[in-house]
Amino acid sequence: MSAIGELQRLNTSTGGPPRKRDTKAALLFLLPWFAGILLITAGPVAASFVLGFTDYNLIQPPEFNGLENIQRMLTDERLHHSLGVTFTYVFVSVPLQLAAALGLAMLLDRGMRGLPFYRSAFYLPSLLGSSVAIAVLWRQIFGAEGLINQMLGFFGIEGTGWISDPDTALSTLIVLNVWTFGAPMVIFLAGLRQIPVMYYEAAQIDGAGRWTQFRRITVPLLSPIIFFNLVLQIIHAFQSFTQAFVVSGGTGGPSDSTMFYTLYLYQRGFHSFDMGYASALAWLLLLIIAAFTAVNFWAAKRWVFYDD
Repeated sequence: MSAIGELQRLNTSTGGPPRKRDTKAALLFLLPWFAGILLITAGPVAASFVLGFTDYNLIQPPEFNGLENIQRMLTDERLHHSLGVTFTYVFVSVPLQLAAALGLAMLLDRGMRGLPFYRSAFYLPSLLGSSVAIAVLWRQIFGAEGLINQMLGFFGIEGTGWISDPDTALSTLIVLNVWTFGAPMVIFLAGLRQIPVMYYEAAQIDGAGRWTQFRRITVPLLSPIIFFNLVLQIIHAFQSFTQAFVVSGGTGGPSDSTMFYTLYLYQRGFHSFDMGYASALAWLLLLIIAAFTAVNFWAAKRWVFYDD
């Protein structure tokens, strides 16, 4: 009875049972996170949805205009052009980036000396690829007097303004995105380390070559990692902005050849102060990314192998 009385006295003096006190403490520590979600994420998202149905120039109060912004999208030729540029960028750069990442991961998986150094060196571009400094460096490399043309001139070949030429401007940004293969490479390398060696040994005994082993063992067992990287890199490619903004000087490049969707959205919102239309464009981008992600998850049932 004395132990029970002591416990009751302790609960009374400390404000309740231990579990209830822990819950209050947890909610108190989570309060800044909930406030951030509401004020920084959920609030602006809801506000942008409402502004998507208004005419708002950041100065005067927004005026409701119904579906006018959606109707403008259907006839906005520059918007359609930016979608074409963005789709080309995504469909070309993402497969090339994943192929380069997987190929290099398989090379590093053989256990060469200095693996931590090479892994860090190849991962570094992924950390810097979206930075302004790398975009400026890329502009210097592919400029009319840049490093590429200097190397071509050494062999007597006259270069061109890779960034100022509409036929090659987008290709330079695609190369930049492919160059930042470090993040998916590290993930591929971790996945390759999880594939049991006995599968390859059994395949060698049966006379399977390297290509057969890659196609029949590596790809099926690595398919969840491929799917994961594919979804992430598609989302990242659709959201690319810094590279196009810095390399093109914020103009979209020659003949709008590097007018990414995000860059056009930025121009509508902060150059033309057409924030209502820009908000509608932002939601269209969200729907496009959601649609591509949904298609990937639907198609994954047919080619992704999970070893249960």
